[in-house]
Amino acid sequence: MRPRSDSQYAGGPVNWRIIFDLLPYLREYRGRVALAMLCMLVAKLAGVAVPWLLKLIVDHFESAADALVLVPAALLLFYGVLRFSSVFFGELRDAVFARVAERAMRRISLQVFEHLHRLDLGFHLSRRTGGLARDIERGTSGISFLLRFMVFNILPTLIEIGLISVILLANFSAVYAAAVLVAVLLYGSFSIWCTEWRNRFVRESNQMDNRSNTRAIDSLLNFETVKYFCNEAFEASEYDRNLQDWEAARMKNRLSLVALNSGQALIIAGAVTLMMVLAAREVSAGSMTVGELVMINAYMIQLFVPLNFLGFVYREIREALTNIERLFTLLRAPLKVVDADNAETLQLQGASVRFHDIHFRYDQGREVLQGISLEIPAGRTLAIVGASGAGKSTLARLLFRFYDVDSGSISIDGQDIRSVTQDSLRRAIGVVPQDTVLFNASIGYNVAYGAPGASEEDIWRVLELAQLDTFVRSLPQKLDTPVGERGLKLSGGEKQRIAIARVLLKNPPILILDEATASLDTHAERRILDALNRVAERRTTLAIAHRLSTIIHADNIAVIDQGRVVEQGTHAQLLAQQGAYARLWADQQRERIEATDD
Repeated sequence: MRPRSDSQYAGGPVNWRIIFDLLPYLREYRGRVALAMLCMLVAKLAGVAVPWLLKLIVDHFESAADALVLVPAALLLFYGVLRFSSVFFGELRDAVFARVAERAMRRISLQVFEHLHRLDLGFHLSRRTGGLARDIERGTSGISFLLRFMVFNILPTLIEIGLISVILLANFSAVYAAAVLVAVLLYGSFSIWCTEWRNRFVRESNQMDNRSNTRAIDSLLNFETVKYFCNEAFEASEYDRNLQDWEAARMKNRLSLVALNSGQALIIAGAVTLMMVLAAREVSAGSMTVGELVMINAYMIQLFVPLNFLGFVYREIREALTNIERLFTLLRAPLKVVDADNAETLQLQGASVRFHDIHFRYDQGREVLQGISLEIPAGRTLAIVGASGAGKSTLARLLFRFYDVDSGSISIDGQDIRSVTQDSLRRAIGVVPQDTVLFNASIGYNVAYGAPGASEEDIWRVLELAQLDTFVRSLPQKLDTPVGERGLKLSGGEKQRIAIARVLLKNPPILILDEATASLDTHAERRILDALNRVAERRTTLAIAHRLSTIIHADNIAVIDQGRVVEQGTHAQLLAQQGAYARLWADQQRERIEATDD
């Protein structure tokens, strides 16, 4: 199965409908949103009134000889109140809206997390963890930015532009209002065009960032393999090559940003210069007061400072939309294994399992299982053996419903597993995998994961059944001993016994043992097998085995070859047939004797 390309999300224009997809997340706090909008409006009205009040003060100083005495104290006080209000209500707006944005981030992050856990095993086998983590991180940050700045920076700036244009039109020549609107339209058009042009560089930069991060994480996760082959220099070279591509993409991004900022600055400087030239000529002609010139200048500064910021916000919103698009693409990834509309809870009577004429293939590959029909009576053990790639583990994955069969059916106590909820099905099944991966936490946490909230007494009980209690008690931190990332601080056998312990704690009626003792030495294997055999006596068990010595006591053994059942029976019956099983047994006995002689 081929891994997904980094470029799968990179092509095509940004979907602006994402903005509307975010609106439902604002509904939970309608009151807060309304209050924040009110605070925003008050802040903008106060801000727009400041230059007008400044004009009154300057004109008063210009015309009154005793200005220091006659300037009304209330006018100066009101000026201070307006200055403070424009800042205070802006901060209050952000404080009120903070809960809305953070709750939206929380809701969407949780949705993506839950959706990723509902996706089929094929998606997770193909994913690139580093790039996926970056997509989620950038997407959730983009949501916060978009909600805050779209609602409380772009909208207020547009309101401010409208108010200033109306004031200029009402108090001065229409040329001033027209100049402002033309400058704003020119600025906005240039910003949008240039941002659209440079968006490809943003995408390329993100893609290279994902690729380098994925490479780094993959290398660190395979730390031991790197050491085995002395490939530290090779890994550094590969990582640096990815970083070099990232550096080149970032440089293109930076240079395009310089072009955008320079163009915006030119438009702003030209507009302000034009307005001041017009105002200065009118002051010289006596048709405009100094206070009015100061007011126009203040409005230009007040207008173009947020307008300049509006350009930055648009660029960031454009980039945020690109990041959110990738996050929503994850959220829209189709579910291949879903509960039926009328799915019911699995009702267990004895937990008998039946595979009927199973056919299955991964994606469009070859057919892995071809007409498999097997039955496991309640409380009995069926062992599956065969060469690598024969389809043994696939059968277990189908039973756990990591995938759905292409045709045929799997039933438990007569109930097709596709007709019951996945949750009830998986609660009834315990799995001990061949490759045990542990959480980067303590031994106690990893064992208790089989039944969150289990008592310490229960944890020690299953550790004893898994033949691990003596080892854990010998550790200084006992149950609090950290296991390291993926359990790397423990040996393969210790990890396997932890996996067995947590399944015992789950206490399911059906067991899947996928090479459950593959990482154990002969002595440990014998002890674990004793425990598993005792536990399996009252459970329906599907045991997948490579070492035939581990399943000789199974009630039934099925030999699979190229997706078909070629033999089945007890250990003694299969040896007597002198067929495929007998040949496997003879080969393993010979290998065991040779290993003993060595």
